[in-house]
Amino acid sequence: QVKELVLDNCRSDDGKIVGLSSDFENLEFLSMINVNLLSVSNLPKLNKLRKLELSDNRISGGLEVLAERTPNLTHLNLSGNKIKDINTLEPLKKLPNLHSLDLFNCEVTMLINYRESVFTLLPQLTYLDGFDADDQEAPDSDPEADGEGLEDEYENGEDDLDEEVIDDEEDEDDDLEGEEEEDGVDDEEEDEEEDGEEDEEDEADDDLPRGEKRKRNLEDEGEEDAEEEEDDEDD
Repeated sequence: QVKELVLDNCRSDDGKIVGLSSDFENLEFLSMINVNLLSVSNLPKLNKLRKLELSDNRISGGLEVLAERTPNLTHLNLSGNKIKDINTLEPLKKLPNLHSLDLFNCEVTMLINYRESVFTLLPQLTYLDGFDADDQEAPDSDPEADGEGLEDEYENGEDDLDEEVIDDEEDEDDDLEGEEEEDGVDDEEEDEEEDGEEDEEDEADDDLPRGEKRKRNLEDEGEEDAEEEEDDEDD
């Protein structure tokens, strides 16, 4: 079930990695940087391998083994090895999916028209030493190779949706609170107005002289008595 295996700075036994076998059939990424490899002849069959890091070793040839053992390779790093001639790279033509090759600090990079020659020899390549044929730099990571791009986008999308939902709920709560406050203010204002009218009537009565006030009260009582008498006569 292992998909990634890093053996950097381990020491190989006579240029061989002990324990690395075809049992790792699900490997997609293998890194063997600075392990004193002399060749890749002992590499096991790894059909699912896509990225192979072999920098800072002593490999000088025998790359035809890669086409046989790692047919689906997309990234190959041979930086800091003993590769001197363009022809040494010819076996890589049999890797149809290879689109990134690194040869930093190899003697072959000192040849005249090195880049043009490699792109001509390996037309399937997109990037050589981190740049394409038009000198455009390769992206920092390859989402397809890393298998991370889609997952990150999906997770971010979910986070954004959650934030939007929370914001909408907060806005609705704010609106409801505002309406309740306005209703409360209106009710208080109406109560104050009614109390004010009653107070004004009481104050108006208080302002009348005592005689006028008593006269007014008697008149009100007289009107009530007259209404009662009319009701009795009707009966």
